[in-house]
Amino acid sequence: MATLKDVAQEAGLTVTTVSRVLNNRGYISDDARKRVHDAVEKLHYHPNEAARSLQNSSLSRTIGLIVPHIRHPYFSELINQLENEARKREYNILLFNSQKNIEKMEEYMNLCVANRVAGMILCSGSVDISLLKKVNMPLITLESYAEACTSSIECDNRQGGGLAARCLADCGCKHLLYVGGQEGIPMPADRRAEGFVNVCREREIEHIECTTYKYQFDAMDYVELFVKVLREHPETDGIFASSDMLAAHAIQACRRLDIKVPDQMQIVGFDDVMVSTLTTPQLTTIHQPILEMAQDTVRCLTDILAGEIVPRRIMLPVTLVERGSTRQL
Repeated sequence: MATLKDVAQEAGLTVTTVSRVLNNRGYISDDARKRVHDAVEKLHYHPNEAARSLQNSSLSRTIGLIVPHIRHPYFSELINQLENEARKREYNILLFNSQKNIEKMEEYMNLCVANRVAGMILCSGSVDISLLKKVNMPLITLESYAEACTSSIECDNRQGGGLAARCLADCGCKHLLYVGGQEGIPMPADRRAEGFVNVCREREIEHIECTTYKYQFDAMDYVELFVKVLREHPETDGIFASSDMLAAHAIQACRRLDIKVPDQMQIVGFDDVMVSTLTTPQLTTIHQPILEMAQDTVRCLTDILAGEIVPRRIMLPVTLVERGSTRQL
């Protein structure tokens, strides 16, 4: 029967590195991960499950979850789905609200370690990679990707941006506005803008892009931003907002400016959370598969703890949901 030392020799790595790969602990290069997995298959190596059980028994049945906002409709729904999926597998959620503060992020990650959580789920597009490399436990990132994570779960943001642009173009819009992202902060939503802009260029549609600011995200208030931009660009007849929250505020801004939706302005959001059905008219939006993302996240984390090999990156498709804020020609 092959031993851990045999796997290390076959892979040309140290026993410590092989152990880290098999237990998904800390930063591991893709090359090292592949060499270990190839050696495991060749030698038909099976971990010592008794030792693994003893190691995991010292951990709590708790998963650390760090989000940038708890009031935002998207994160509220995501937290709810993650908690439901964790409970099905007899795990609890330890929730932290970082508010995109790096110092808070580091403090909360240290608290997770101190509480001996079984693993961490990180929902943030802006993370200090050096912090991730210090984490010696399974780390799943949601809606962001970093080499230092164990696995990441994402939706196809670029696809979503393209769907939104095509929808507005097919509805006859000629002057489009994209609002999303945050000034100076790389975010997953940036890929929504890329997909949107690519389609606008393909179809030769005039378009402008507008980023938001952190204080607006913290306050969850974008109405004044839309009022300002629409006054500066009165020719705008279609808006793609990178969240349903933004899109709802775009509807409010149009009402203030006496712009009728969808007769004079057509609007597409992103997420398909509850707020999309509470506006008048209801929002056409890009459906993000939040339930499936939560299921994959918790499943990956518990599979890692059970010694299973999981994908480094999972990308889920999005779909267009048409409601009253757009109209077909």
